[in-house]
Amino acid sequence: MATISKKNQTTQHENIPLVNGSTKPKANTKKATDTDAKKIFVLDTSVILYDHSAIQNFQEHDVAIPITVLEELDNFKKGNDIKNFEAREFIRFIDRLSAEHKLQEWLPLNGKTKGKFRVLMNNSSSLDAVNIFGDKNDHRILNSALQLQQEMTKHKVVLVTKDINLRLKARALNLVAEDYETGKIQDVAGLYTGNDTVEDVQANTINDLYEKGVTDVKKVFTEAPTDNHFYILKSFKNSVLAFYNAADKQLERVDKLNAFGVKPRNAEQAFALHALLNPQIKLVSIQGVAGTGKTLLALASAIEQRREYKQIYLARPVVPLSNKDIGYLPGDIKSKLNPYMEPLWDNLKYIQNQFAETSKEYQKIRDMVDLEKLVITPLAYIRGRSLSNIIFIVDEAQNLTPHEVKTIISRAGENTKIIFTGDIYQIDTPYLDSQSNGLSYLIDRAKNHPLYAHITLLKGERSELANLANELL
Repeated sequence: MATISKKNQTTQHENIPLVNGSTKPKANTKKATDTDAKKIFVLDTSVILYDHSAIQNFQEHDVAIPITVLEELDNFKKGNDIKNFEAREFIRFIDRLSAEHKLQEWLPLNGKTKGKFRVLMNNSSSLDAVNIFGDKNDHRILNSALQLQQEMTKHKVVLVTKDINLRLKARALNLVAEDYETGKIQDVAGLYTGNDTVEDVQANTINDLYEKGVTDVKKVFTEAPTDNHFYILKSFKNSVLAFYNAADKQLERVDKLNAFGVKPRNAEQAFALHALLNPQIKLVSIQGVAGTGKTLLALASAIEQRREYKQIYLARPVVPLSNKDIGYLPGDIKSKLNPYMEPLWDNLKYIQNQFAETSKEYQKIRDMVDLEKLVITPLAYIRGRSLSNIIFIVDEAQNLTPHEVKTIISRAGENTKIIFTGDIYQIDTPYLDSQSNGLSYLIDRAKNHPLYAHITLLKGERSELANLANELL
């Protein structure tokens, strides 16, 4: 009589009946309804750089941007980062929208169900934010919203910004301020984990998995579970690691595979390596705190599959140190980027040091780097390329926006596998959080797709000292 262990239940699945008639919990699908009067949303620059189509996402409500936002976007229009793309796309859209109109007038947005749009001038309100906080762009944006609030007394004016401090300042001036919610994951605590523990499985089912490697899914579930989902199946005496194969529609045994000298140290790592080495799964995400082995497993599995792909790319978003641009660092572009790429090199050296310096495996990794079979590069350099016949590992994916993740995946060509790794609770950019980052968005949206698999790593394996930091500090 199989039952899902409460310890490992996930709230993202639809009800999946087990053979004993019990079910897994079903996600809450209730949608909130907005019964408030018509509003005017004032967007700041951070929202536009996060999503250039943001002004289209406020239903029938009106949207405005301060002219200071246009000025700031002008500084972002050049460059190869996603934020530069977002700035350019928004500027082009506004140019088309205002081709025969003045931007200080309320212009209808596309679609009959949309509201109107206008640009706000930097007029001071009776409550002058510049006077209170000092003369800077954020405070000019506040003044524009405050002035609009005084003019449009019959409407609720709301400042929308991803800058937490700006929201606090707005509220201090009695101005309603909200985060940009589109694409946000509401229940991060219940985010899909990729695996469950199933108790009270029939002993003969577990024996089948050990002897034959596969078993009929109906021996455990009365309905098909989530595609590419992993399980720890337990009977009274034995247990086995299992995987629901989306292609074959059956449960198969998960063996603890070796990837170029790296062996899994726990069940979740075994699940991760199984997904990473599975040629049928083209998109993999691995989430977990520092020291759980996310990047190491991804890199080791890529090297293990080197003969199946022309190149291996390792990339990570460049988040400037102390919010400074990389231009302040000394040296050429390679020297400037080395501090950001060093963690990737550390993992590569760890894999290489599994072998003696005179071994073929040690030399193989050196040759792969020298011949650019394995390339470590900043993520910005990937944009615009067509990614065919490669394994593409994106580290620190929690520092990407949902649009950046979508852009990366959309570059995939034939015979390409993309791996995202990161920790959704360790955000290094001020305009993202655990709910709005691209990794959380991917995990929530891609689950139950036959080309996708996800695993959340829970146990730190770096060292006992590192575990102490994660658990106690």
